[in-house]
Amino acid sequence: MYLALLVIFLHCSQLYAQKRVFTINTVEIKAQPSAKVKNGSPMSIICQADISKKNDFQLRHNFTVFKNGKLVFMITSDKGEARYGIPMARSSDTGDYECTVEAGGKMKSSNSLHVWVTGMTKPILTAEKKEVLEGEVVKLRCELPEEEPPLTFFFRKINMNSTPKEKHVSELYRNFSTTEFAVEDGDNILHFDCFGRRYVNLELETSEPSNRTLVTVKEPFIKPTLIAKPSRNITEGDRMQIECSTVVAQIRGIEIILQKNKTILNSVHDEKHLKYSTVATVEDSGEYLCKVEQGRASKMTKLNVVVAELFPKPVLTASAFRVDENKELTLSCSISGFRKANFSILRRNSNGDLQWLKNSRNLTMRVYVNNTGSYICKAEVKGIVKESKPIRINVYAPVSKPTLSVVSGLPEVVLGKPLWLICRSVMGTPPITFTFYKGGEVKKIVVNNTYATFLDENIRQNDIGGYKCDARNHHSSGMKTSNVLNITVIVPIRNASLGSNPYGEVEDGSDALFLCTVEEGSWPIHFKIFKKTDRDDLVYETSENADRILWHKKVMKREDTGTYYCIASNRANVDVRSQPITINVILAAWQKGMIAAFFLIPIAGAIALTLWWFLFKKKTAKRPSMEMSRSAFGTNLASEKLTRENNDGDYYSGSSYIEDGENHMKSTDENKGPDLESAEVEYTEVEVSTLDPHRAPVQKATETVYSEIRKANNENTRAS
Repeated sequence: MYLALLVIFLHCSQLYAQKRVFTINTVEIKAQPSAKVKNGSPMSIICQADISKKNDFQLRHNFTVFKNGKLVFMITSDKGEARYGIPMARSSDTGDYECTVEAGGKMKSSNSLHVWVTGMTKPILTAEKKEVLEGEVVKLRCELPEEEPPLTFFFRKINMNSTPKEKHVSELYRNFSTTEFAVEDGDNILHFDCFGRRYVNLELETSEPSNRTLVTVKEPFIKPTLIAKPSRNITEGDRMQIECSTVVAQIRGIEIILQKNKTILNSVHDEKHLKYSTVATVEDSGEYLCKVEQGRASKMTKLNVVVAELFPKPVLTASAFRVDENKELTLSCSISGFRKANFSILRRNSNGDLQWLKNSRNLTMRVYVNNTGSYICKAEVKGIVKESKPIRINVYAPVSKPTLSVVSGLPEVVLGKPLWLICRSVMGTPPITFTFYKGGEVKKIVVNNTYATFLDENIRQNDIGGYKCDARNHHSSGMKTSNVLNITVIVPIRNASLGSNPYGEVEDGSDALFLCTVEEGSWPIHFKIFKKTDRDDLVYETSENADRILWHKKVMKREDTGTYYCIASNRANVDVRSQPITINVILAAWQKGMIAAFFLIPIAGAIALTLWWFLFKKKTAKRPSMEMSRSAFGTNLASEKLTRENNDGDYYSGSSYIEDGENHMKSTDENKGPDLESAEVEYTEVEVSTLDPHRAPVQKATETVYSEIRKANNENTRAS
């Protein structure tokens, strides 16, 4: 029974589920009356769901509205539509709206809808004070209560007598801003307002102006009064007085300043009146300004004063502006169309001070170099003193004869190097004009005080003289010329070479000649010959007025074997090194003979003893007849040996024994000959010749010297 009830229940559930089949086709969102409305107008956001159902049954929907991703509205309804109403749209309602519908576990969202509320609310402006004093500030606050930042606030100060002044302030995080305006001189009734701006979708929106706020201004003092006494038009020599005054409510902190051309002439503190008095001159003409200040308040008055000229400035003249030393100079001071004045003539020193010379219209004096300077004259009439324009008087001493020298000191230059010359004149008033000559041709003109330099970069080998210089100034004596300076051009060393005789090999105990030559170079030349070692030993050194040197090395020894080279230098301070040559000191002929004899005698004795032992063994092994025959032959051989020793006393006995042995072996046994031939000793006769160094004269050319060295060697050989 229970099983039957379960089957019936499941069947009923399937039937119920089949009745509630539905699907959400679309979800749409829209704005009424449109997606773009004016600020303050009503607006609605409508969300609609299009749902298909298999049967007619009631379905509840959950509607959710988002603005810029944030939840702003939610409602549950059994209808397919929901409405989010905004009675009065504001700028803050601008944004991207989206609607989501959820029903029966199914959910679907609409597309995004951008809603733009155009225009801005009217800002509210408030002022901290309604009444201020000149010099104070007005503090303002402007607010856009229903707008969202970022915003820009614009404040305006409106004065009836001037162009409105404007300030703007950007606010990123709040919807209000504050600022201050200074109350200036002349402000009395001020009006202030403000407005706001913002960017929406890259478009600029501006609010309407705020309410206008009225601020009244009180004066702490009145505009100052400025007068000139006796009048604004006066004559030089008259006393002039300038007065400035004001009316102030509170004298504490008041300051009055009188200035002309931004130069302050006088000032007073905590007083209402200022006076300035002076004897008028033409320089006192101009615009005067009186300024009254108290705190931030400031007011000013201007007055133009004209001072007529009593007499013109004097003029100073001179008999000459360039005067020779110990000559007379006349100075004259005059005023055009005016003669009744007190004149004085003065000279301005190097430190700027004036030195009085004479109270007179004219001055005549004998001048010297220290009288060079600037001169003026003064004229005084009715207490008014005027100065003339300064004139420059230059007194010249004649130049002395200049001296021309090389900057480095010595009158020489290395070929290819620059030459610095200096021309100096000990006496003479600068500026001095120096002229340099090379071979009569002008090379350079220099204006300087006491000396000048000249650089000659084009030095040739034949440039050995012709330099001179002139010096002159404004003295009437004219030009002075130096002595002619001759320059020695030093040619650097070029291509050093080293040779020897004998070349390559030198017998021990004999002499050797070393010849070091250069192709080019100024004398004297310093020659050095080195033997290469760990530190390169200097073996010969000399200085000669020649392009070669010959070094006679006597008694060459085995330790003289090695590599040699020479270095040549002169005043050009450039060392030129030759290619190296190698000298090998070998044994002399007689030394070779002694060595040969010393080594060959023991060898020959050993060979002879070996042969004797061999022959002795052979004898004992043969027949008696053979022994007798060998005995007879040995006797004859001994006799022959004695005979040869007597006849050839210079022969070495070991050699004779070897030769006799060879002959005996050849006669007795032909097959033993090759063994004995290996014991032969060859002799080489060595002839020793001594080099005579006195027969090798030194020549100028390298080829001649070597020819002489070879000739000396040939003569020694023939003499031997």
